[in-house]
Amino acid sequence: MLFDMDGTLVDSEKVWEIALHELAANAGGTLSPAARQAMIGSSMANSMQILRDDLGQPDRPEAPDVEWLTDRVFELFGAGLVWRPGALELLHAVRFAGLPTALVTSTGRKLVEVALDTLGRENFDVVVCGDEVSMPKPDPEPYRTAAALLGVAIEDCVAIEDSPTGVSSALASGAAVLAVPAELELPPTDGVHLRTSLVGVDPAYLADLLVHRGLLQPER
Repeated sequence: MLFDMDGTLVDSEKVWEIALHELAANAGGTLSPAARQAMIGSSMANSMQILRDDLGQPDRPEAPDVEWLTDRVFELFGAGLVWRPGALELLHAVRFAGLPTALVTSTGRKLVEVALDTLGRENFDVVVCGDEVSMPKPDPEPYRTAAALLGVAIEDCVAIEDSPTGVSSALASGAAVLAVPAELELPPTDGVHLRTSLVGVDPAYLADLLVHRGLLQPER
């Protein structure tokens, strides 16, 4: 089992939104809704490029913004994160079933360590962070790396995602993909099974996705 974090397991995209709007204000500007949407599921480097373009400040130094944003989100994550509907129950069921499980996120290790206080370190055999791969999502490298670390063929894995960027990564990796949109609507896509939430999803349901991959229709 391969789980995305932000927007999939926990409702942390709202936390990022607070910090990103504050960062834009500190820079003397306002983050547009379109720019914020483009950042969802993206890497830190790509998000900072979107921010600079959106603010019309192409020469703005990146490193100080990354440091400020990381520190602010670290503070907000530390206050606790809210689980997405059905996510905690599914994670517990997967662990009870003894399935190898990985967290595969675009978020950097420093922030993931804080989030794991909510998620539970014991719930993951492997954690792959956005600053630990050479090619972040939407490249398939994060998911393929996680499967390799688990010692499981990627074709035998189910990846659960919420964003277009994450879905592209998971689909390109060769995993079966379950998509549960959070902040952004996801259009029906070949090879991707859509649900409105993780409520009711269990290990048997996930096994069925592997058996019938490509044959299932989107479920609203």
